[in-house]
Amino acid sequence: MANIKSQIKRNSRSQRERFENRHYTSQIKTYFRRLETAVTAGDVDVIDAEHKKLVSLIDKAVKRGALHANTGARKKSRAERIRRAVPVA
Repeated sequence: MANIKSQIKRNSRSQRERFENRHYTSQIKTYFRRLETAVTAGDVDVIDAEHKKLVSLIDKAVKRGALHANTGARKKSRAERIRRAVPVA
């Protein structure tokens, strides 16, 4: 455990930032699952809504620094591929 006051502050700050970053990454994973579920169900309106929310969330995470810009671009590309894989009914 740190004895120096500035290091104690830094430890608590880094822990708080880690939890915020984990919040974003966890939400992104959740919305990927929701998008995949919507695609298998085949409901176009739900697919568009979930995709829009997922892309928005990825952009926010990149802007905030929780994700690297290239990682965000890769995830958005993956989301678009999933979205276009709508089964023809």
